[in-house]
Order: sequence, then C-alpha cells, then structure tokens
Amino acid sequence: QVQLVESGGGLVQAGGSLRLVCAASGRTFISYVMGWFRQAPGKEREFVATITWSGARTYYADSVKGRFTISRDNAKNTVYLEMNSLKPGDTAVYYCAARLVAAASSDSGAYPYWGQGTQVTVSS
Repeated sequence: QVQLVESGGGLVQAGGSLRLVCAASGRTFISYVMGWFRQAPGKEREFVATITWSGARTYYADSVKGRFTISRDNAKNTVYLEMNSLKPGDTAVYYCAARLVAAASSDSGAYPYWGQGTQVTVSS
C-alpha cells in the first residue's frame, strides 16, 4: 500500500515553468513504477510521463516530450515532474500514480494507487 500527495501546481504564464512534487508514504517506494497523468475539463485522463523504480527508464507522451522531465529520489520517497515551456493546452489537474510491478505503463488502468491531484493553469 502506498499513499501519494501531490504539490507544486499553480497559475503560470505560457512559456513558464513549474515543478510538481509527489510525496509517497510506505517503505517500499523503491519498488514502485511511478507515473504522472493529467485531466483537463471535459476530457479523459491522459498519460504524461512514467519512470521505472531505478529511474533508469523514462517515457513521455509525445505532447510533452522535450518539455517535461520526470525524475525520482528514492531516498526521499519522492517523484518530480519538471515542466518547462508550458502551454495553455497543458492546463489540467495533474495526478501522481504508482504501480507495484517492474514494467512502466502509459495506461492509467494499470495504476492502482493515485494522489488527489494538483491544479496547473497556464495562461496565454
């Protein structure tokens, strides 16, 4: 079992940056694949990025590739999402998610553990 709490969201102008933080409870954090997803109003939840337990492999949605960076600090039970060159289309609630298997996944249904979300709003 793991509990996830996101922070770092806010209002930013287009072209700006934000860093989202997901703090996880539980001693087995290192065993979890971690992911970030987002959901805009009226749209389905979509994959943003994922990282394997060691941090050796990361995967990104095409829409954020080159702008967003996912990373983790297993000593601090924390995963990060660095977001640069933000666009109004990035506006959404961002969710941290975890799954206790080795393989990364872009499928939200593959993640049983979710945080409450943090709002990111990008103004034009």
